[in-house]
Amino acid sequence: MDKKSIEKPRVLAIILGGGKGTRLYPLTKERSKPAVPFGGKYRIVDIPISNCINSGYRKIYLLTQFNSASLHMHISNSYNFDRFSQGFVEILAAEQTLEHSGWFEGTADAVRKNMAHFRSQNPTHYIILSGDQLYRMDLEKFMESHVESGADITIATTAVNRHDASGFGIMKIDSQHRITEFKEKPKPDADISDWKIPANARGDLPAEKEFLASMGIYIFNAKTMEEMLDNEYTDFGKEIIPMSLKTKKVNSYIFDGYWEDIGTIRSFYDSTLDLTKVNPPFNFYDVDAPIYTHMRNLPPPKVNGAPHIQDSLLTEGCIVSNAKAINNCVIGVRTLIESGTELNGVITMGADFYESEEQKTENGKEGRPNVGIGKNCVISQTIIDKDARIGDNCRINVDGNKYEDGDHGTFYISDGIVVIRKGAVIPSGTVI
Repeated sequence: MDKKSIEKPRVLAIILGGGKGTRLYPLTKERSKPAVPFGGKYRIVDIPISNCINSGYRKIYLLTQFNSASLHMHISNSYNFDRFSQGFVEILAAEQTLEHSGWFEGTADAVRKNMAHFRSQNPTHYIILSGDQLYRMDLEKFMESHVESGADITIATTAVNRHDASGFGIMKIDSQHRITEFKEKPKPDADISDWKIPANARGDLPAEKEFLASMGIYIFNAKTMEEMLDNEYTDFGKEIIPMSLKTKKVNSYIFDGYWEDIGTIRSFYDSTLDLTKVNPPFNFYDVDAPIYTHMRNLPPPKVNGAPHIQDSLLTEGCIVSNAKAINNCVIGVRTLIESGTELNGVITMGADFYESEEQKTENGKEGRPNVGIGKNCVISQTIIDKDARIGDNCRINVDGNKYEDGDHGTFYISDGIVVIRKGAVIPSGTVI
């Protein structure tokens, strides 16, 4: 076997930070989608970065252009490789150059405008990942499948039923997993019966999941990437991939593990609370593939009396003082919960700081609650963003009050979920 046939791919990972994140508003009001806190102590971007690191891919670029300050801070605090590994996680924000003067116009445009940075790493392959998905994938196995198939491009796909197929780009493959056709979000009444997954490619997939949806995760040979971006097309899914089917060998890699797009408030809420299940679909407690994040050196969570805590995650630095009940909740770092309070289906993103006794005294003088959740509150089906101040005797989403989806000042409503804004002040006695 010659040296070329056993040469290990030189892989460069590119994580797409997404656009304005309007579907995750107001969590994205002051931060980009990848920087949204998740799971009590993580950020969404930690998921794809950890998948890369666990797969041995440590040259990682993150492309973003909206509200990137907190993302920069998180990356710089979290991912520092030693000089011998030659690894890095580097943010590339939209910039003006002599060749390009505008914003990123789409996924392909973002990659194209940064090719000069990528070429300097001399990769043989690019792996392109989304910054707002929840999954754990062995990307090295994905790469091995790509190389062995001899494909120019490989797209990670997941099996979906007919109802869900209308929300994705759907792939038609042959018996060798080669993609022959691509259809972007087929209408519910469209006949796509001949797009079903071939029997010999199904493996152990559930019977009701008959179609293959693109996960927005791609592997490109380096030369192929250069060729496919030598145009003015701006989007991979809508333009580059359909165009490539005409001239390139494009394969499907069927991923049969858990995968969830957490790009909306509802999906974010449900995916987060799923973490509290006895056997969660996404398990942070995997010793072989940990999820990395910022090491804060905070003390462990402290419970000063709580007669009922069930199906909940309490992260480091939080203090629970004689709360009445905490059910099906994810409690973020440094969250303070006072006596008599009851939480049901609540996600708190915690706080960036502890207040001193002097600051608490000053809060009292000014009639402002302390950071955290006050005494004798009842809160249900709510996301409480960072550094929020909720006073005593507040009732949130428990009295049957109906609000239209949208902005209501200190809080936001989306699909029945109340989102308390970052840094919001909710006075004592407030009913929402």
